[in-house]
Amino acid sequence: MGSMNISIKEDAYKFLRSMKGRDESFSDVILGFKEKKTSNGKMLVELRNKYDEKLKDIDFSDVEKNIKGFREEVEERMDETAEYMRDSREGK
Repeated sequence: MGSMNISIKEDAYKFLRSMKGRDESFSDVILGFKEKKTSNGKMLVELRNKYDEKLKDIDFSDVEKNIKGFREEVEERMDETAEYMRDSREGK
């Protein structure tokens, strides 16, 4: 197998170096991410196949509504906090 030279940012290099074991190459680390992504995807498909039949008759509209309400509440609180901080900086 051949090799290629690539350019990456210093932060990316430091991250890969921190993930690398003594006996591993940077290629091993990168390919490990590929394998993990593939196995996670397979796991999701297996879970979906396993539970799809059981979940098909469940109404999730209340869950979706609650999540939407929660997100709106968090956004409102963040706006209030930002306004409070802005007022504090301006001495109000």
